[in-house]
Amino acid sequence: MTRSDFVKIVISILVFFVIWFLPTDSFGIDGLTLIEQRLIAIFAFAAIMWITEPIPIWTTSVLIMVLMLLTTSTSMFNVMNYVLDAEGKIDLSIDPTFGKPIKFKNIMATFADPIIMLFMGGFVLAIAASKYKLDAVIAKTILKPFGTKSENVLLGFITVTALCSMFMSNTATAAMMLTILTPVLAKMPPEGKGRIALALSIPIAANIGGIGTPIGTPPNAVAIKYLNDPEGLNLGIGFDDWMLVMVPVAIIILLIAWRVLLIMFPFTKKVIDDINIEGEMQSDIKSRIVWITFVVTILLWVSEKLTGINANVVALIPFAVFSITGIFTKDDLKLIDWDVLWLVAGGFALGVGLDDTGLAEHMVQSIPFHTWSPLFVIVGSGVLCCVMSTFMSNSATAALMIPILAVVGKGMESQLAEYGGISTLLVGIALSASFAMALPISTPPNALAYAKGFIKQKDMAIVGIIIGVVAIMIGYVVLISIKGF
Repeated sequence: MTRSDFVKIVISILVFFVIWFLPTDSFGIDGLTLIEQRLIAIFAFAAIMWITEPIPIWTTSVLIMVLMLLTTSTSMFNVMNYVLDAEGKIDLSIDPTFGKPIKFKNIMATFADPIIMLFMGGFVLAIAASKYKLDAVIAKTILKPFGTKSENVLLGFITVTALCSMFMSNTATAAMMLTILTPVLAKMPPEGKGRIALALSIPIAANIGGIGTPIGTPPNAVAIKYLNDPEGLNLGIGFDDWMLVMVPVAIIILLIAWRVLLIMFPFTKKVIDDINIEGEMQSDIKSRIVWITFVVTILLWVSEKLTGINANVVALIPFAVFSITGIFTKDDLKLIDWDVLWLVAGGFALGVGLDDTGLAEHMVQSIPFHTWSPLFVIVGSGVLCCVMSTFMSNSATAALMIPILAVVGKGMESQLAEYGGISTLLVGIALSASFAMALPISTPPNALAYAKGFIKQKDMAIVGIIIGVVAIMIGYVVLISIKGF
């Protein structure tokens, strides 16, 4: 651990304890209880740790859940604040000044949330597809119609990357496509700008393509979690509902990105005919099972309203099929992005805390949301999310902001109705997190592309800002025009 990381941790802990021991009336929230104050302290600690990243962000999520279990849940309630009745038995009636503890099962359940299962199923599907070269076959098949003309090849790489990132990890997609592209870039004229366009096309397409499906990127899953919560908004947004809106949005943005790249980095080499994608479809039974399962899973996802089978349930079908047939082994299980799952679960746990302790309700009652412009809240929160996501993990930003904005949305639900309601607010945040791509540290695809050495940070920043701004504008125009989901 570096000295800088140590200082960040110390600052986070100091802020945590300052908030923990402040008088409850110093927060300006009417009816604030001791447990709610503890939750605010945990939230502040999480925010600083997620923004500064002195330790891996998934570690912070685990720490959050443990802190909540030890200080705000029913598992510690009897130890910390019990009351004895006349017979000397523990009286579980809650001291109003202490507050309402969170059921410890609710905190633990966040790691088995249906959205977590949806993501896990997506990871399993992607791992099997990569293992049996399905991803390479798809890339080769889709790229072929684009021919060898440079600008069409660029569009082909954008299309393949975006499509794969809708169903695979953005990071895995970017890594695969950069592996395919690197030999091509090495052969292109070093003085030409075309290879910069090709190199930048991969992270841009991976980031934007991820908005197309609920499993495309973690911020989508976080938004869906709150929008579909049966005990909350219960909007019932299906996999197909999301794609029906977001795929066209992604296509529009990707086409604009394609033109921006061509204008800023024109090709000197007009033809690119040396693309070699290794990997052929195997004819064995396991390869066929992967193909069939992949197709059936996607068809079930996009026809959720027709079949009535929940997308979260569908996500576990490939897990079961691949496990039973030996396609997915215990070694493959290690390849699942567990860090992403823990990160998202930590964000869900904070959301559970906001609702179960009553902090969300007290915040709504204490903050004059009715005096705020609803359009300012919607767009302003998206811009803030994009700025934060430029310097920290997109997933952590969404996990941090969406629970709070869900509370804000409930407090001004009637004012937001004109612009599509809470769905516009929360989905806008999810999209804005994905549109932050101005720096190498903004997203893993950006970092992978920058590490190849074909892109200058200045070029990435300019293109990232231009496309990010355009994407946010298009996203909000569409969401407000269709009145949300």
